[in-house]
Amino acid sequence: MPILGQKNPELATLVDFTDIRTVTAQLHEKISSGTYDAPSWDYIRTAKLAARMYAPLGTMMSLGDHVRISRSFLEVFKSAQDVVNANEADYEIRLLQADLKVRSLKISRTPVVNGCKQKYQDLLSKWGIKDDRIRRPLSRRTIISRMVLRFVWSCCLFSISLPGLLLWFPIFITTFIAVHNFKKTGPIFDTWDEIAQYKLTYGLMSGLCVWVTAVILTWQFAIVTVFLTPALMWMALRWFEDAVSAFRAFTSLCRLLRVGKQTLKMMYEVRKDLHGRLMNLAVTKLNLPAEPESHFVTVGGKEKGRVMGLWGSSTSYFSITRRRKRDWNETLRLYDKVDYPAEEN
Repeated sequence: MPILGQKNPELATLVDFTDIRTVTAQLHEKISSGTYDAPSWDYIRTAKLAARMYAPLGTMMSLGDHVRISRSFLEVFKSAQDVVNANEADYEIRLLQADLKVRSLKISRTPVVNGCKQKYQDLLSKWGIKDDRIRRPLSRRTIISRMVLRFVWSCCLFSISLPGLLLWFPIFITTFIAVHNFKKTGPIFDTWDEIAQYKLTYGLMSGLCVWVTAVILTWQFAIVTVFLTPALMWMALRWFEDAVSAFRAFTSLCRLLRVGKQTLKMMYEVRKDLHGRLMNLAVTKLNLPAEPESHFVTVGGKEKGRVMGLWGSSTSYFSITRRRKRDWNETLRLYDKVDYPAEEN
């Protein structure tokens, strides 16, 4: 019986894996350039907060720029993961004092940024408020007046979106049941992509069923409802997005009112200290622009969901095509996703 190499001499030739490794490395670089890769969720959580502090709410930047800035902070935090500083414990005590509403808070200049920012984010998460609320302190009168305005506006938007939301209700129920059953199959750690696929698949199929059912039930006016039904559903979803956003602002202001003036003042000092060291890190180590709010207005194009200038912000407050986001962390939730699964020991 002839040897395989004698019959197929090309199989006996030694393969040079250098080109294969080069292509693999290039693929890895391209894929990882748009993803967050970290040894733990804490680094991602801290990097996202750093990006929001560096480019605060209202910065007219694209989603791509936001991701790239977050990754820049993530990489520098990963490179310093083995650095331990004793002053970090002192900073934790001062943040604990702020949590307990102590009337004095001494700020010292320490080189540690990553660990301090984690504790700062812990307090923001506990209170359910954003960094921007600390950056721009508001008086109690202003908070109350904005609460009234946000609540009234959200009620108006919910009211006009209600007829279309009735058509969305079967879709929401279907996707909820599908995701709930999927979670029963095992632990949901690191399964967010699968959950998103379930929502997309079941949402699309149930949406088509709702559309067909609505046309059949209004068969006499099918020539109108075949176009009116998806249009109504789309407009209801757009109004619902703005309604959720307004109610998010209302609940955030409520939580801000409960925190207390003295505690907010102390947290403002903590944030001021962190922001100064963070900007030094961004400019000197990461070569990021020193004035992000003015820099990103002039770079990039008219990307998806981006507001271009003050005129665009005022004239395009409500767009039929998409919501103009000021914060890329905004979703159809009443809270921000800042806490991630606990790490296994």
